[in-house]
Amino acid sequence: MMKKLICVLIGCFFATGAFAETQSFQLSLIPDIAIESRTSHIKGVSLSIWGENPQTAIALGVVNGSTGNSSGISLGLLANYTESYEGAQLAWIANYASVKFTGLQWAAFNYAEQLHGLQLGFVNFAGTSDKGVQVGFINFMKNTKGWFENFPDEVAPVMAFVNWRF
Repeated sequence: MMKKLICVLIGCFFATGAFAETQSFQLSLIPDIAIESRTSHIKGVSLSIWGENPQTAIALGVVNGSTGNSSGISLGLLANYTESYEGAQLAWIANYASVKFTGLQWAAFNYAEQLHGLQLGFVNFAGTSDKGVQVGFINFMKNTKGWFENFPDEVAPVMAFVNWRF
């Protein structure tokens, strides 16, 4: 009985380290060389060369990564990438949301698997969109059925200069 109790207590001790903590500040060179671990939720400010954390923050860096459901403003000199994000992603080269993006993406290339918001760039891509507007030279909305079939609610699967779906 005592051995079982000790094993359970040791297991609980090691398991508590796996839970992410919330921190107000992150400073990182790369995700594994940082003040806080990459699993810590940053609720405040994140400054990085390349950072990657779940966050509710303002992230300033060369490349900003966000995991899980994150929100805030992500200002990347080169790029921003995320799973699900709500807020603004601003970068010179690219913004990428692998699951869902709600808000504003501004970069040369913007990608959102599920878009609810505005994309401003040279090339914009949305896998699906319930309410979205794209402004750029080439705009893709994969789930739009055909060319002007449901106009004015949606425009086209591929469109130059502006595309939308509501």
